[in-house]
Amino acid sequence: MPITGLHHVDLAVSDPVRSLDFYLSVLGPLGAEEAVRYKTYRGTEEVVYLRVGGQYIGIRPADGGEHHYYNVGIEHLAVFVDSREEVDETYRRCIDIGANIHHPPEQDSDEPGYWAMFVFDPDGIRLEIAHWPQGHPALAG
Repeated sequence: MPITGLHHVDLAVSDPVRSLDFYLSVLGPLGAEEAVRYKTYRGTEEVVYLRVGGQYIGIRPADGGEHHYYNVGIEHLAVFVDSREEVDETYRRCIDIGANIHHPPEQDSDEPGYWAMFVFDPDGIRLEIAHWPQGHPALAG
């Protein structure tokens, strides 16, 4: 039986309220929304799932520690949008909320037409907002 898709990714964060506010501020205008809240299997905290396209990002409290970019763990999350303008608008929103921008919108040097920006969430997890023109082989599902 083949895999049918990626359903969700959970992020353990230092402050779930702050992270939820960040992700909704950045991705909310692109259609992301809070979908559901659950008590975790441990029963001691709650996980909040954001619907991002047909997948989910879970926000849950970490037990401690810090995320360090390029150390063991997730390197970045990427979401695709319909246009370069949406990438640019997201960049402006990130500036408005004082987010830590890693790279402003630019075309990838290896992939013609790939337009992306990168921002760090409050815990230093990198988020990519990208657009690829329709018809690109990497978008075929």
